[in-house]
Amino acid sequence: MVARNANIDLNLLTALDALLEEESVTAAADRLGLSGPAMSRALGRIRRTVGDPVLVRAGRHMVPTPRALEIRAEVRRLVEAAHGVLAPSAPADPAELARVFTLYANDLFVTALGPRLVARVAEEAPRVALRFLGESHVDVPLLRDGAADLELGVIDSPEPEIRREELFVDHSVAVVREGHPLTTGRLTARRFAAAAHLNFSRRGRLTGPLDAALAERGLRRTVIATVPTFAASLMMVRDSDAVGLANARAAASTVRGLGLRTLPIPLELPPMTMEMAWHPRQEADAGHRWLRGMVRETVREVLRELPPEED
Repeated sequence: MVARNANIDLNLLTALDALLEEESVTAAADRLGLSGPAMSRALGRIRRTVGDPVLVRAGRHMVPTPRALEIRAEVRRLVEAAHGVLAPSAPADPAELARVFTLYANDLFVTALGPRLVARVAEEAPRVALRFLGESHVDVPLLRDGAADLELGVIDSPEPEIRREELFVDHSVAVVREGHPLTTGRLTARRFAAAAHLNFSRRGRLTGPLDAALAERGLRRTVIATVPTFAASLMMVRDSDAVGLANARAAASTVRGLGLRTLPIPLELPPMTMEMAWHPRQEADAGHRWLRGMVRETVREVLRELPPEED
């Protein structure tokens, strides 16, 4: 049986969480509203309790020990659980809601939805801030870890507990500069494949469903470059003869705002379901329910205003 220390001060968990997050005594003190000496004393008590230095100096910085890295996620979970038990429920009135919500989405979704969503939130809940995180080239369980409140886009999270809600269904279109050779004449699969292509992929992939559809017709395209963001791909397409890809509905305003053209792709491609996803711990939270409603309403508003697609 593991011996339990009845004299452990559970307040040290909050201090330990701040220290492990900030990796700085000064920053942790500022975060908790404590003085530097008070936080230093707390670190000393933590070291004695844990039996480990926790943070050690490396040049001008402090770095966590292996033991600190081992317990960091568990400390964060315990602090969040304590806040969930002790904190009052979020107010029903968004005007009284003071919170930072973190949204994980690629730049295509942020540029299409972000401006309208930010404006609506600022009007209804002036004390709420939205923090958008860009996609990484590696998959990280941000919803499960609590690093993000909401994920937007094509959701491929493997975590089975993640809750999802469909926002709309989209499809791919080609994007070219005004006056591009493909804008005149009939666009066949062969003409499309013969053009120079540009991919945007957070993982740096050179191929995708489009290549599988071309292969079924015995065709193959030439990808001259791949970039990590949608915005970068549009800038390159605008100043070259490369053919890019975009989501027809989500990217319509952005593409047209840059003076670019969209063309229907003469292939059968799978549709893309755009969703929002969240961890079940947020399901009943009043503030999070309000945020989901704002996203839902903003998407509907943006889609209603879209012009008809180009032929």
